Amino acid sequence: MKLFMPPIWIAMLLVVINMLGIRGSKITVSLMALELGASQFMVGVIVALYSLLPMFLGLYAGKLTDRLGVRLPIICGSTGIALGLAIPGFFPSMPALFVSAAAIGAAHIFYNVSIQNAIGLMSPKEDRARNFSNFAMMMSISGFFGPLLSGLLIDTFGHAKTYLCLTLGPLTGVTIMLLLPKFAANLRGSVPRGKGGEDEGIRLSGFGLLENKPLRRVLVMSAILMTALDLLHFYMPIYGHSIGLSASKIGMIMAAFSAAAFVVRVWMPDIVKRFGEHKVLTFALGLAAVTYLIIPWVTNVALLMMITFTLGLGMGCGQPLIMMMIYNRAPEGQSGEALGLRQTINHFTHMAVPLTFGAIGSAFGVWPVFAVNSLMLLSSGLLSRRK
Repeated sequence: MKLFMPPIWIAMLLVVINMLGIRGSKITVSLMALELGASQFMVGVIVALYSLLPMFLGLYAGKLTDRLGVRLPIICGSTGIALGLAIPGFFPSMPALFVSAAAIGAAHIFYNVSIQNAIGLMSPKEDRARNFSNFAMMMSISGFFGPLLSGLLIDTFGHAKTYLCLTLGPLTGVTIMLLLPKFAANLRGSVPRGKGGEDEGIRLSGFGLLENKPLRRVLVMSAILMTALDLLHFYMPIYGHSIGLSASKIGMIMAAFSAAAFVVRVWMPDIVKRFGEHKVLTFALGLAAVTYLIIPWVTNVALLMMITFTLGLGMGCGQPLIMMMIYNRAPEGQSGEALGLRQTINHFTHMAVPLTFGAIGSAFGVWPVFAVNSLMLLSSGLLSRRK
């Protein structure tokens, strides 16, 4: 079948429809676990399982996409996401939530590394900031509609049927990829495969990429940013539930964050061009740090939406900037591996954050959770000032 749109926009479409299911599942799993009687710590354990297998598979996924291309990992990853989402739909129980979280995480790492690498490979250097910003905007769209849709579905149909509805996104992605084999062929024919020759002798591999100091610094900032993002997705449903908010209202609060991230990403390439990536990233991380300190003192839905919107303005810049910086600092021909290393490090934080902050929240309450995260964001902002 002929391509019905440019390959770069096919990739963007795949981002939206796959991430709708994943973002929706993050709020659904927390609320379903709480409904089944789980403690904050147990919810943290379930959420951490999203990242257990990706922590070990990130580098392998990156090497695989560098070697085989993007089409097969995207198809297999999307199929696995759909299967993982279906498990609690058919078997609504705590064990099913554990299995589902682990399965979704393992499948997502292959899809995610491949789609990011595809966007980088399809982007000339002069268009890279714009395309990674567009990628992040697609993430914002799914981040807006995923929690909002899930909250409405939960209140209307219940948790199990919500999971089944969420499978439609990744299944649509699989269908698109099966019908468009020219997508991968077009990509392979338009990008370099690496320098080769004598450069292969000094090729860094796996964690050896951390010897690249500029790349290592960006990877550290990426991990801290993901910690902050995880805290929002993991703890906001818990916090909202604790103050008596419905699933729909929690979904609206989460959607406000993604709406702001979308808005700021529209203008991000122009902002970066004017002020430089380091200044923009420093300001964004500082804004997020201040905003996190305010959240645990607010219980009004409208105010919480305003706060998470402000948080989205800050953190919305961070993800596309960091992806672009990692891609630009990766050795030629190893962009997938560098992005995979980012995923490995990020998923370590994905696993550690729910466990750590779930335990802190259970022992000391809400405010210390947000305060510690704020300090981490401030430290990352200081690190980003070093060019």
